[in-house]
Amino acid sequence: MAAKQSDIKLPSLHRQRKFNDDSDDEAMHIARFRPKNRKKIKASQWKKLTDMEKSRYMAYEPPSKEALKSQKESIRRIRDSKAKLAAIRQYEQSQFDEEKEKHSQLIGQLKAAEARNRLRLMRIRYENNREAEMNHLIACQPTSLRAIRLQTLVPPRTKATQFDDILDKLERVRVENIIEDDRELTIKRELTRAM
Repeated sequence: MAAKQSDIKLPSLHRQRKFNDDSDDEAMHIARFRPKNRKKIKASQWKKLTDMEKSRYMAYEPPSKEALKSQKESIRRIRDSKAKLAAIRQYEQSQFDEEKEKHSQLIGQLKAAEARNRLRLMRIRYENNREAEMNHLIACQPTSLRAIRLQTLVPPRTKATQFDDILDKLERVRVENIIEDDRELTIKRELTRAM
């Protein structure tokens, strides 16, 4: 036997909430099932009810203005405390990121120094091997004349030419002024004889 579908539309049992952050109202509920008491109890009947029955009845009554006000106040306090916690977390995260950046920069500097040291050691090792090989070639020459000729043409260790600066600061400034002088006023002088 097939069940007939009725035309009555029941409200949804799932709560759908839409929060409005612009206003002070806690929330606007859309399509929410609201249970309520079907019959009203008179004051004389209310006095006869036990505490358990009173609490059951009040569970389906709308809350009082004081209760709504305290609910809104507690929700506002919760939002404020969440905002404060988020600000504190953001500050701590920025401090952590700053420390992490310093640490990574230090590690980068250490790695660069290690790489420079490896290159320097590799260059020294290469130069030492080359010098030992050249000395061996010079020592293996059949005659001393050929050994001297090979040592002169291909020296075992190349001398690095260093150009030392022979001018001090004052002399360097004078030379630069002379070079920059287009009209040669600093070096061209007319000498007159004193009579």
